[in-house]
Amino acid sequence: MRWCEPWPERRFAIEGAGGLGRALAQQLAAAGEDVVDVPSTLSARARLPATGGDRKTDPADALHVAQVALFRQDLRKVTPEDQSTILRLLTERHDDLVNEQTRTTNRLHAVLRDLLPGGAPTGLSADKAATLMKGIRPITATDNYRRDIARDLPAHLRRLDRQAKENEAQIRDALAASQTTLTSLPGLGTVLAARLLGHIGDIDRFPTEHHFASYVGAAPLDASSGKNIRHRLNTGGNRALNSALHIIAVCQIRNPGRGQDYYLRKIAEGKTPAEARRALKRRLSNVVYRIMKRDRRSHLATAA
Repeated sequence: MRWCEPWPERRFAIEGAGGLGRALAQQLAAAGEDVVDVPSTLSARARLPATGGDRKTDPADALHVAQVALFRQDLRKVTPEDQSTILRLLTERHDDLVNEQTRTTNRLHAVLRDLLPGGAPTGLSADKAATLMKGIRPITATDNYRRDIARDLPAHLRRLDRQAKENEAQIRDALAASQTTLTSLPGLGTVLAARLLGHIGDIDRFPTEHHFASYVGAAPLDASSGKNIRHRLNTGGNRALNSALHIIAVCQIRNPGRGQDYYLRKIAEGKTPAEARRALKRRLSNVVYRIMKRDRRSHLATAA
């Protein structure tokens, strides 16, 4: 860092600070440096007028990234990894474990289908599978191999179940450490709250609830033409956050409460079920934003 000491009011611009540039960006942010993330799409736009094409060299790329950082004031500020990063890692691990549990259970069903008349019942667990296999009497050599393969799967499923429970305990502890009040929202459990916090990070990077709604893909896109005013579905945004909002919306629609009342009111206005659900997701986006902003103010007041 000695070479940059002559410039006390310095800023580092890193292309892809959330991807390949993450390690460097985090090292600088942890050292207290001012670091911004330059999306590759913006640096590519800056490169096009200069080169007339997509020709890339390291010195030219560095110049174009610096130019973007110089003239854009809306770039995301890189902050040191904190509790939100831990929550994101834990929820991603949770998703991996759930997916692997599903794959292993499906493999068990596939093998037992060929060994048992009618196959295994739904709701198959490791213990149920082990009990079923005790009664299997292979007739052919092929069935012997099927049974040998099936024997390993319940043990693997038990290991996954144990890891999933440990992961959920870690998520609960990490969520408690964040001191969030998001779980007060109906339909929002521990894992979903952790996923929201992990993917959102610093809520202060969104100036308004409208910016936040656009980021999570809950804000409809204007598709008006002339006097024809209409909006279309936003398929962009952070899909993990959009999925979380969808789950919360579905839970609120199914259970009596303010969410269900809002949904039914939109249906009464003539909206289709899908349109009413999207309207509820937009409303939930605002609620999540306000809760996180309130928590942020509370944490700052406590720290002061």
